[in-house]
Amino acid sequence: MGPLPDYDRYDAVGLAALVASGDVHPLELIEAAAERIAAVNPALNAIIWERIDAARLEAESDGRSGPFAGVPILIKDLVVEEGVPVSFGSVFLRNYVGVDTSEFRHRISRAGFVDLGRTNTPEFGLLPTTEPVLHGPTRNPWDLSRSAGGSSGGAAAAVAAGIVPLAQASDGGGSIRIPASATGLFGLKPSRGRLPRRPGGSVDYLSTEHAVTRTVRDSAVFLDAVHGAVAGDQYWAPPPSAPFAEAVNRDPERLTVAFSVRDFRGNRVHPECEAAVLATAGILEELGHTVIEAEPDIDGAAMADAFIETWAALAAHALGLVLEAATERVTAVRRLRRTVGDRRTMRIIARLDQRESGLPAFEAFTFALAERSGRRSQADLQNAEASLQAVAHQTGDFLSAHDVFLTPVLGSPPVPIGTFDQTLPWDELIEMIYRYVAFTPLGNFSGLPAMSVPLHWTPEDLPVGSHFLGRFGSEEGLLSLAAQLERVQPWADRRPSVPPTAR
Repeated sequence: MGPLPDYDRYDAVGLAALVASGDVHPLELIEAAAERIAAVNPALNAIIWERIDAARLEAESDGRSGPFAGVPILIKDLVVEEGVPVSFGSVFLRNYVGVDTSEFRHRISRAGFVDLGRTNTPEFGLLPTTEPVLHGPTRNPWDLSRSAGGSSGGAAAAVAAGIVPLAQASDGGGSIRIPASATGLFGLKPSRGRLPRRPGGSVDYLSTEHAVTRTVRDSAVFLDAVHGAVAGDQYWAPPPSAPFAEAVNRDPERLTVAFSVRDFRGNRVHPECEAAVLATAGILEELGHTVIEAEPDIDGAAMADAFIETWAALAAHALGLVLEAATERVTAVRRLRRTVGDRRTMRIIARLDQRESGLPAFEAFTFALAERSGRRSQADLQNAEASLQAVAHQTGDFLSAHDVFLTPVLGSPPVPIGTFDQTLPWDELIEMIYRYVAFTPLGNFSGLPAMSVPLHWTPEDLPVGSHFLGRFGSEEGLLSLAAQLERVQPWADRRPSVPPTAR
């Protein structure tokens, strides 16, 4: 059975409809995706582990149900699944195999998807670019010399290049919206508590799961298939008033949209990112929305410092879980911890591992974050979280007076590979990250829904997203607005050249 012609012209909902009607067999979709992987992945390095043969067998069985029955998907290399390799982008975990399956991953299977493999991600998803030492950089389909963003960079590159119509992604500081902006996709980060968090091995309250997509309706139907907290989850989002997919089919009511082209520390963004926001504001006005230039009164410097403290604590926590997860070394780790403590334990284990692999067991940025956390007290972390909570309340007050807040997604268009050089002095590297990812973390620590909408391309044909932050639980409103923008300025048929070439 051959591949489906024009496979990459369909979104996931469209492919599912072909399968449901009997016009197309799921195996035709798998063969088409396999052809795309062979054609473009060597240049992109978006997929780091394939299961094409297993996917063929699953497609041949033709026994799947759900809204996406038979549609191929890719899973990010941070999702744990029993019996499946997951490296978290880390040299230390290069041979690790999952021992449990998350509820979110179960829901993807129940939605009918056929899994093709794992997408590249930075180590533990900590950087806004996907360039792990273990797997190498993922390149942007629009320009191979540039980053596809992070941490869902592999997922975004695969969708933008037409390998799959959507790919699973996650967002802890912008990791859905950053790569969506960099690759010309739609990326929605749901509200905190919208998606299940079982198993709860991580105390991370910043991250949420979802997907990167080419169309708004794919994002909405996917959210319908996977949303909902489970018993024991720490956070719950209010249930939608109707299926999210219905929001895509109606225009929003007239909205009051506030916008800003400066980051929260007062810095101007790249002119193309500013142009994207101003052009989007103009489209919104033409659609009848009220658009005003305004922003919440936030101490941007204090917010940035507090967020990096929280991020560092999460990195330290992740490393602790990693050391325990390396089951063959658990006894040695526990013994070392009793004698030398966590920080020296990490370095000792890393040194032993590097002798085996020939590569640094953990990357410099990961070490730096974890060690920064180690120098802080519990009171320091509590103070940082209190600062972020104050900003969240300020933002909530601001959104009580404005329906949506529009900003750039990023401080610049997609950056060249190697921009975030981990050998740079800490202050210099952090300042670069602050300027690049100034807007997206607000949605994570506040728990608010946010999205990147691809409405602008630079003269060099590089995509630049527009960022929308909504009220808590307002995914329906954001999806409705995004679909309205999609109707007046469609983007799904705007594709990079495949196979891409470096400029």
